[in-house]
Amino acid sequence: MAVIATPVGAHALDQQQVMAGAAVLYNERIAGLRAAQLLDNDTDFHARVQRIAQPLLAQAARDYPESAAWPWEVHTTTDPEEHAYAFAGGKLLVSGAHAAALNLSDGELAMVLAHEIAHAVLRHNLQEYEAALTLEPAWATRPFAELEHAVDHDGALMAKLAPLGKQQELEADREGLKLAARAGWAPQVLAGYFRKVVQASSAPNASGFAHPSPASRWRAARDAARQLGR
Repeated sequence: MAVIATPVGAHALDQQQVMAGAAVLYNERIAGLRAAQLLDNDTDFHARVQRIAQPLLAQAARDYPESAAWPWEVHTTTDPEEHAYAFAGGKLLVSGAHAAALNLSDGELAMVLAHEIAHAVLRHNLQEYEAALTLEPAWATRPFAELEHAVDHDGALMAKLAPLGKQQELEADREGLKLAARAGWAPQVLAGYFRKVVQASSAPNASGFAHPSPASRWRAARDAARQLGR
């Protein structure tokens, strides 16, 4: 029997739908990395990430009770093309190559993880899809999987969503730093991650397509750390 994809507009877009779609995309990426023998293959780095992640996830459960019931997954990869990603519903992927390139301390790596956790608990994926439907209502008549693909591959739609993306990156920086500080990390140590990003950048004052400039992120993180340290 043929499976008929439900148009987005057939029912209200909600977090559960977004989480279900994200799980499919995440599992596809994980399967590809596993097949290439690039998944969790640096055992020391993988154990380090798991150790750092657990107190952060426990803090997230306290701060955002909804997330306590999520089936969190935290995987690592040595693929140099990867960085760090969060999928709705608590699916994370962290690159050992990125951590090695910046020589991240445990506290700086905690900032990377907390930033990605913040994306998930703040429901940034859901917000992005809702914004896409507002900007281009025609997507409501098409299957949700097509909307998922469009927000990452349709250049015109991505350009419209870029300002939201920059706002979400700054919010994930700020709220991730706060979350990690509540979990016990020193705010100044956490903010140090952004200093290293600036130092490694060839154009620290230039904004990316949907990311603020490294220098602006470092200034914001430094200011947030000062406020928390008072």
